[in-house]
Amino acid sequence: MAKDTQKQKKSKKKPVRQNRFWWGLLFKLTLVFAVLMGIFGIYLDSQVRERFDGQKWALPALVYSRPLELFPDQKLSHAQMLRELALLNYRKVASPSRPGEYSANNNRIEINRRPFTFSDGPEEARQILLTFAGQRLQSIKNPTNGRELGYARMDPVLLDRLNVEKREDRLLVRLDQVPELLKTALITVEDREFYNHDGVSPMAILRALVVNVKAGRTVQGGSTLTQQLAKNLFLTQDRSLWRKVQEAYMALIIDFRYDKDEILEAYLNEVYLGQNGNQGVYGFGLASYFYFGLPLNELNPDQIALMVALVKGPSYYDPWRNAERARERRDLVLRLLANDAHIDRATYERASETPLQLIERGRMGYGRTPAFMGLLRQELQERFGSDFLRQNGLKIFSSLDPIAQHSAEQAILEQVKQLRANTKKPDLEAAMVVSNWRKGEVSAVVGGADPSFAGFNRALSARRAIGSLIKPPVYAEALANGFTLGSAIKDQPISLRSEGGQVWKPNNYDRKFRGQVMLVDALAQSLNVPTVNLGMAVGLDNIIKGLQRMGVRQTIPAYPSLMLGTLELTPMEVNQLYLTLANQGLYQPLTSIRAIQDDKGELLYQHTAKATQVLDPDAGYLALYAMTRVVGGGTAAHLAARFPNRVMAGKTGTTNDLRDAWYAGLDNEELASVWVGLDNNASTGLTGASGALRIYSRYLDSRGVDSLELKSPPGIDQVNLAYSDGMPADPRCEQTRLLPAKVSALPPIRACQPAEPIYNLPKTGEQVGDWLKDIFNFAR
Repeated sequence: MAKDTQKQKKSKKKPVRQNRFWWGLLFKLTLVFAVLMGIFGIYLDSQVRERFDGQKWALPALVYSRPLELFPDQKLSHAQMLRELALLNYRKVASPSRPGEYSANNNRIEINRRPFTFSDGPEEARQILLTFAGQRLQSIKNPTNGRELGYARMDPVLLDRLNVEKREDRLLVRLDQVPELLKTALITVEDREFYNHDGVSPMAILRALVVNVKAGRTVQGGSTLTQQLAKNLFLTQDRSLWRKVQEAYMALIIDFRYDKDEILEAYLNEVYLGQNGNQGVYGFGLASYFYFGLPLNELNPDQIALMVALVKGPSYYDPWRNAERARERRDLVLRLLANDAHIDRATYERASETPLQLIERGRMGYGRTPAFMGLLRQELQERFGSDFLRQNGLKIFSSLDPIAQHSAEQAILEQVKQLRANTKKPDLEAAMVVSNWRKGEVSAVVGGADPSFAGFNRALSARRAIGSLIKPPVYAEALANGFTLGSAIKDQPISLRSEGGQVWKPNNYDRKFRGQVMLVDALAQSLNVPTVNLGMAVGLDNIIKGLQRMGVRQTIPAYPSLMLGTLELTPMEVNQLYLTLANQGLYQPLTSIRAIQDDKGELLYQHTAKATQVLDPDAGYLALYAMTRVVGGGTAAHLAARFPNRVMAGKTGTTNDLRDAWYAGLDNEELASVWVGLDNNASTGLTGASGALRIYSRYLDSRGVDSLELKSPPGIDQVNLAYSDGMPADPRCEQTRLLPAKVSALPPIRACQPAEPIYNLPKTGEQVGDWLKDIFNFAR
């Protein structure tokens, strides 16, 4: 009996010991798991802090146009101002009450200008009233008190974003820049308990589980905004249980480490909202431009609702491909907002009846300008190196003038189409560069007949012989070396022998010789033989040195044919060369960049114009005067007929066999260089006057003309110069021409010596026959 009792006691001890063993093992495993999870938590915490406390995203550099500066009597038409407002995506309303709105009638535009942080500081929103007369801005007023304003400026156009990260694109917004309705709508639809849970919502998970079980499939997620943020920032998109565990764990850490507003701001900038080509559109800031072309703070309730609707599935609800599906989801968001009294019934009904107001896919509020952006990238590389754009969130304020750019693009599109039809050459190409010659800034660049094409940029990369565009620099050098506008230049057959024994016999375009001509007329009529004689008299070495001082950076061969334009330049290099002539001998390098700020708004770079006098200012003025005669009665007289009572300067250029047609011209503000030709260097059948000049003329139709105001330097005065030899003479007894000249460099007026005129020109120096020929495309 005692033995049986002992056996029972032993059998009872075994289960107790076994239970203790298993409990102990479970405790140890739990402890190990807790330690491992703790270590894993420490690792995840370091990952979270590194991302949140450091640079969360690689933000692109934002490139802006010049801000349109407004002042009374400037060259700006009612239509051009409306075009600028369209590029800025201002909304036309009956009475502008919010920033980004305007109203317009026949000659007045009232604008509620947006606030903006310019390169020289921030400006608040302001209201301005503009009145126009023809192609001029007549007055600027404050519409609230009627006070006249002498100056105002618009916010610049966002042109582009230069991305280092090729797969993602975003535009950072701070929480105070986000409309309250957007924050409310996001939380209402995606995470109602956002401000109450600790990063994970067990109730939301249970609710989603019940809904999914009833549906038999996954129709609702239980992830909070914090979990979605953790997944987007740190994890992959796979649906494994381990990924969900990591997501929840990281959400708890994020919620513990950071306040709700910081989490919400990160989510607003991180969420994926669409696809633009091969780049994802991330964050509401960029999505606002992507879908509507507007800054986030100007969205209407219906637009806000659509943006929030897209969070659920940007591809499934893509409003361009699935408009009806997107609208249904948008209206659901609006209903939820109305049900919770976040919007009133009238707002709900108005918003739900509004169609989807989308811009063209990929336009981002403004058509791209690939040729100008090519120039800007090139300048950034040359000035700052290849790693400069890796800095985060740069703001680049460029010199691009959207009005000039649009006018140049339209001129190229319309005139190249016409020239192709006239010449029966469907592959005819063109390029154009426009600059503000007073500031040395590039205003517009068109790289080909299709301005939107981002391929070969002829404005920067196509070096072609410039023909007679070489002549103004040659004549300027002559004027700096003792010649005057009245100097008599031989126009007779000549032969020049090279060192190799080859004989070169230059000829004039019309195959005629005039015996001798005044220097000013030789340039106006683009005569070749007098130019060669003049260049040889000045000296090839002096001509070459002068060209290099004026901006030509390449090696220039010392051949006499240089005087007739064998030098090859791009339209951009031509613009740089003529910029020195426009400024009467002052050289300053062209730029496309005005200023650069870092992501904190600190100024990293500010362009300051540095001009160097490289040509005698008297010679610079006289050369520019001679170029006005090219327009006034020479090879560019088409412009004088089309824009009467306007003073302009310019020069046509045509190369051998009519391969290249050029024009370089300026008014009181802008300098344009235009090229027309074929990529295979075949003949176009066009001269400078019948080709490139027509594009410039069309540009001026749209842009308008500011008459050139020539101010003569001290010591320059009007002098009667004799046709016979270009010396000062008494007009009562000799045929003379009244021309500007440097008086101190001239001999006294000689006594009367009546003489027959050497060549038959009217006293104005403008040959009527040539003037008519130019109008009908027979000019050089």
